[in-house]
Amino acid sequence: MRILVFTGKGGVGKTSVAACTALRAAEMGYRTLIMSTDPAHSLGDSLDRELSPSPVTVAPNLDAQEVSVFSDLNNNWEVVRAHFAELMRDKGVEGVYAEEIGILPGMEELFSLSYIKQYNESGKYDLLVVDCAPTGETLRLLSLPETFGWVMKLIRNVEKYAVKPIIRPLSKISAKTEKMVASPEVFNAIDNLFTATEGIIDLLGDNTKTTVRLVMNPEKMVIKESMRALTYLNLYGITVDRIVINRVLAEDKDSGYLNEWKKVQQKYIEEIHHAFAPIPISKVPYFSSEVVGMDMLRLMANEVYGTQNPLDIFFKENPIEIRKVPEGHFQMRVKLPFLHDVNMSIALEQHGDDMTIRIGDNQKTITLPVFLAGMKSDEAYFEGQWLCVDFKTPERVTV
Repeated sequence: MRILVFTGKGGVGKTSVAACTALRAAEMGYRTLIMSTDPAHSLGDSLDRELSPSPVTVAPNLDAQEVSVFSDLNNNWEVVRAHFAELMRDKGVEGVYAEEIGILPGMEELFSLSYIKQYNESGKYDLLVVDCAPTGETLRLLSLPETFGWVMKLIRNVEKYAVKPIIRPLSKISAKTEKMVASPEVFNAIDNLFTATEGIIDLLGDNTKTTVRLVMNPEKMVIKESMRALTYLNLYGITVDRIVINRVLAEDKDSGYLNEWKKVQQKYIEEIHHAFAPIPISKVPYFSSEVVGMDMLRLMANEVYGTQNPLDIFFKENPIEIRKVPEGHFQMRVKLPFLHDVNMSIALEQHGDDMTIRIGDNQKTITLPVFLAGMKSDEAYFEGQWLCVDFKTPERVTV
């Protein structure tokens, strides 16, 4: 299954671009599902159809879904939430605080990730189009499996491997102590969510299956956020294969009082081409009516793709690579464009076989290959847009 992820700053029209892509693919005969993970859903409005938390058929070969965190919590996490609420009440925590304690931050994003893996394994669709939340939330979603994984393990292991073996063998167990021990249903729910999101970043980082398409308007703040997004996506090893510039004023028409704004747009369009090349770029005009309904989505698809197949991979570059250099040592390279343009700090730390790269508030831990085991990072430096980290055997490392 091909996976296309659309993201961009809030309000740039990413939902419309995602929807027109899904419609074009469906009309080409691909079994297509478009899924909105944005809590402020607008996918149903764009398609001019009423949607639900489960896939709904909206056109031949086209299903659509608006993920609902409340539905997912009730169906998949209610038993865990109730267990933790009971524990909190035993500690004197009452009311809404006790009810909320079992809903961990980022759970809505985790359920969205679990859907991607679920549909990939089902074989039901040829294409999954993911209409993501605005850029900041999307980047948070990508970092969750790594940062949230240890929390899940902690929840599982503390009770499963520490509390249960100690308490269960005791001949006299008070009702209060018994209540502290989670039921098998609680452990199953935790295990299911953990399993459902395991390996998702590897799936998103497989550029033979998954690519991201950035949607932007020709505006300064939007371009800056898109630069930041591309840097972070590269950090996670995720490929951006197309840029879509939306709401471009036509150069050959008199736009009245917007003529000055048109000049500003042209300046920023040139900046986008210069900054994001060689990633292919599409320009979508500012339509005379809002992009709602199938007819308008078809018009937009023509502007975005022309005669191209939306499932094609338009640009392929591995943003994380490890190679042997002529000097005889190994080098890890991570493409981090715009790092200096958007004033982001960077820090690196190696612990055994793990190399952690932190950029701003986001971090990525890269598990190093077996052949680098025992080697230490010698130095880090930039070659153009690439962060280079050299690895040498201990006897060759400069002290």
